[in-house]
Amino acid sequence: METGPGRTVTVFGAYGHTGRFVVAQLRERGFVPVLSGRDAGKLRALAAASGPGLEVRPASVDDPASLDRALDGVDAVINCAGPFAVTAAPVIEAALRAGIPYVDVAAEIEANLDTFTHFADRARAAGVVVVPAMAFYGGLGDLLATAAMGDWTAADEANIAYGLSSWHPTPGTRTAGAVSGERRGGRRVRYTRGRLEYHDDAPTLLKWPFPDPMGTREVVAEFTMADVVTLPSHLAVPEVRTHMASEAARDLSAPDTPAPTAADENGRSDQTFLVETVVRSGDTERRAVARGRDIYAVTAPLAVEAVHRILTGRTHTLGVASAGEAFDAPDFLRALSPHIFFELSP
Repeated sequence: METGPGRTVTVFGAYGHTGRFVVAQLRERGFVPVLSGRDAGKLRALAAASGPGLEVRPASVDDPASLDRALDGVDAVINCAGPFAVTAAPVIEAALRAGIPYVDVAAEIEANLDTFTHFADRARAAGVVVVPAMAFYGGLGDLLATAAMGDWTAADEANIAYGLSSWHPTPGTRTAGAVSGERRGGRRVRYTRGRLEYHDDAPTLLKWPFPDPMGTREVVAEFTMADVVTLPSHLAVPEVRTHMASEAARDLSAPDTPAPTAADENGRSDQTFLVETVVRSGDTERRAVARGRDIYAVTAPLAVEAVHRILTGRTHTLGVASAGEAFDAPDFLRALSPHIFFELSP
């Protein structure tokens, strides 16, 4: 696997649950992480626990000068600090000032939409690549849908079904969910007839025929995730629906579900996932499937592979772009092995 020897990447929110996985993945790939975030004590503790040679640069989104110091002289920045409704814009602004690529792991629908809306022209004019939602939600589904589309230029609909064995949310996930809920006034959201639509319809359940070994499972239909922003940003698909395994949806909604706990030496939980994406044009369907373990841990190789490809010139566009538009989707997904096992069927 190609690596990025000596290239420096600031990780904003480095001491968070996902940020720690990103720092570890960067080091594994030969990058030099620069640890940033607002809590200097937590940054120093992470640096001490991670071994020698990691630089600490505290920064806050309400202090642009501190963000400039955090990004000074580095090659890229990965934003892991939610809620992204608060952090994305200031860190993107700092990345544009520094002239470096920006990647984040936002799963917040509205925050990702803001990034496309407010920064597309400016990032393109600056010649900077900005990739929001480069994570399990948003990025992975977009890569799978793009790979499944193949040579199609349009499709009638895309369905992404998330088969999670469980979902123990981090505190950051709960906070981001609360922020998104407030922004949409408690309503639900879906992507239909080529646009986002907010509604008060009650959730419905259906059976989804996941491939073996998972098999048919009950899912919450239109359990909408960031894929409704990433896919339509570049794919001509007027209907995008995401569905969530009922067990995982119940875990997320329960206020007493604990945060994920490490079950191996790499800090991964024992959660497993199977994501199936189905695109349909007329009576023809194409499918792509990804399997793996721990939705938070697997976000790290997604984000780091994105940075690696940007820095080595393997992108399809400048400006704000989702994963499927920015990269060669099938090649990207195959490069994620052994973190993600990818299958494509006609």
